[in-house]
This record gives sequence, structure tokens and C-alpha cells, in this order.
Amino acid sequence: MLTMLRPALVLLAAFTVITGIAYPLVVTGFAQVLFPFQANGSIISKDGKPVGSALIGQLFDDPRYFWGRPSATTPFPYNGAASSGSNFGQANPALHERVASRLLVLRVADPSNTEPVPADLVTASASGLDPHMSPSAAQFQIGRVARSRGLDEAKVRALVVDHTEGRTFALLGEPRVNVLRLNLGLDELR
Repeated sequence: MLTMLRPALVLLAAFTVITGIAYPLVVTGFAQVLFPFQANGSIISKDGKPVGSALIGQLFDDPRYFWGRPSATTPFPYNGAASSGSNFGQANPALHERVASRLLVLRVADPSNTEPVPADLVTASASGLDPHMSPSAAQFQIGRVARSRGLDEAKVRALVVDHTEGRTFALLGEPRVNVLRLNLGLDELR
């Protein structure tokens, strides 16, 4: 029995050291050297203080700011510890209620805007944490944000264009706007 147990325990100890200690340390070391911004949470700072992550959305509901996609996380929006979508299908009445509620909020916030509301402003992403919105979602909000801040719409539109990211490697995904970075840029406008 001991002859069979000894090799098993030696292998358990060896693989614990290799996969539980050595491998994570090597991967963490490479990540810190090659990709320090991403390895440390993609934290965005303002005046030397962290204000959020480039990878996790935040709730903005002040009319002076651009609003991102709704979040389906619980118990509060953009809860990084509870990443999930709503899992509501198109036929689910709860989805229709949420979309109608969000449409109402957007229309009340900017009654003069009669443009069609982009889908990503009324539906949550699969993770519920999406930090981006489509350029059309940003364009939809330019009038409200400019009026709320007393800014020229052309200036705000130019800011949106400056903050629009293209496709990854010029072919993956869709153009997008990081909501936090756009709002920080907005705060810098005078």
C-alpha cells in the first residue's frame, strides 16, 4: 500500500508546486512586464486618483454626462462581482418592461430628441458590465449633454469622434466609445 501511496503523494506535491505556485508566478511576472496596465486592472486615473476601470462600466445618470448601456447585474448596476446578463429572451415581458422603462428615461431626459434610440442604450450586454457604447449611442446623446453643460454641439461631437475606437486589429468587433474616458474628456472641456 505504501509503495502505491508514495508516488501519488509525490506527484500531488510536485503538481501543486508547478501548477499552484510556479505557473501563476511566471504568468503574473510576464503580465506585469509585458502588459502592466491590463495586469493591474486597466485602472484609469484622474489627478492621480483612480476613477474606474477601462474594462468595467459605471453608472452615469446625470444629464451632463454620456450614459452607457444598462447593466443587468445585481444588487446594484455594474457590480463586477456579479457579472451576468438578464437572460431575458425577446418574448419575455420583463425585457419589454425594462426596454420601455429605459426608453422613457431617455425621452424624459431629452424630450427634443426625436431620433430613434440605439439598441445598446436600452439593452444590457451579456456581461452586464460593458464599458463601451456604439458611436451611434454617443451621437444620440450629444444634444442633451451639450445643452446641460452649455457647450457647443460641434465641440461635443468632435470629442465623441476623438474618443471613438476602431475595430481591434482593423477587423475584429465594431467601432466603440469608452463611456468613462469620454466623460473624463468631457470634464476637461471648458
